[in-house]
Amino acid sequence: MIFKIRILYYLLEIKLIKVLFNNNLKKLQKLRWKVLLKKIKSSPFYGPLIEHPFENFPVLDKKEFLKNFDLINTQKISFDKASEIALKAEKTRDFKPSVNNITVGLSTGTSGNKAVFLASEKERAYWTATIIDRVIGWSFRKRKVAFFLRANSNLYESVNSKLIDFNFFDLLVSSEQNLKKLQLLNPNVLVAQPSMLLEIADAIKNNSLKIKPDKIISVAEALYVDDKRYLEKIFNQKIHQVYQCNEGFLAHTCKYGNLHFNEDFLIIEKQYLDKEKKRFFPIITDLKRTTQPIIRYKLDDIIHEKFDCPCSLKSTAIEMVEGRNDDVLKLINNKGDIVLVFPDFVRRAVVFSDKNIFNYSVTQKEKNLIDLFIEGEDLQYENAKKSIIELLRNLEIEGVKITRSKRLDHVKGTKLRRIKNEYKISN
Repeated sequence: MIFKIRILYYLLEIKLIKVLFNNNLKKLQKLRWKVLLKKIKSSPFYGPLIEHPFENFPVLDKKEFLKNFDLINTQKISFDKASEIALKAEKTRDFKPSVNNITVGLSTGTSGNKAVFLASEKERAYWTATIIDRVIGWSFRKRKVAFFLRANSNLYESVNSKLIDFNFFDLLVSSEQNLKKLQLLNPNVLVAQPSMLLEIADAIKNNSLKIKPDKIISVAEALYVDDKRYLEKIFNQKIHQVYQCNEGFLAHTCKYGNLHFNEDFLIIEKQYLDKEKKRFFPIITDLKRTTQPIIRYKLDDIIHEKFDCPCSLKSTAIEMVEGRNDDVLKLINNKGDIVLVFPDFVRRAVVFSDKNIFNYSVTQKEKNLIDLFIEGEDLQYENAKKSIIELLRNLEIEGVKITRSKRLDHVKGTKLRRIKNEYKISN
């Protein structure tokens, strides 16, 4: 009961904050930063820094963050203990265990590196309130939610209530079983990775599945523009998105379908990757997390900033999450220099080469070797191959061998990355 009251309290707080601070997010961030500093004194890592200016706090990448896991969290929980509990949950598929009432979650991420996150009951309540407010929406009508993901968590189960019937669908279970279960549930809200949404859409197109959810939310993977168009055509509605990872609930879609960072409780610093200042790596600070403080944490997601969203939100809008730094192809041009080929360039080369291409993957295997999968006839493959060669030629890159892959480069239960680099080249 106390947990539900907390959710209601935070819902009211979120509504009030919108009214008071929507036009002055910087002021809100400063106030919340001062409150956060008082709550992280017990962190051995951050405690000695709380008297310092924000800019003096170190920027941490994933490797450094996990290396200092034991020192960063405020609950004296070791990385080994948290990992042990999270890994056991993965194996048994029982995601309820916690440490001292602290929820422990595990993710392998798109890079395949293990990461552990911690969340207290208060943090779970705040997360639930923000999800209800910005994703599911408030309603007095009971709604059935189908939630597809690789692993469940106490965090996700927090959404369950008399008004929200939360149903977890395990991605490690066969698609056939999941689709049968989905048909029986016939959900009002469908939440899934784009790769799973595409399977569901194909089943609807083939008349083997008949569901009509009121709202569809894409999570966990980058939602590519061409996939989004296809899904919106099949489901005949707008596809909403949630940008979330171990580091927190980062962004949600506005009424126009554009992602916006949650800058009422996040500070977003931008490490730009181009002269136009359109692409950047986000460096995030979560002003509401104190169990495992997230302060100046650098993500390697490549964000395209959007500057023309017509909605009333004052937070930074996202054109798209292009992919991760790991997804950037690194090839050698004719001068012997390393050239970064961003995923969006490759994606556009493929999908614009033939209107009949919908399913594909491009993987750099070696310094001068790319595997290309195209679902379709020889013609679609040849068109895509020619288009990629032309793209590389325009970048003065020649001599790259492109081989045809027989299957989509994607392992069930992991995040779909249509463009990725498996060859690591030194800079």
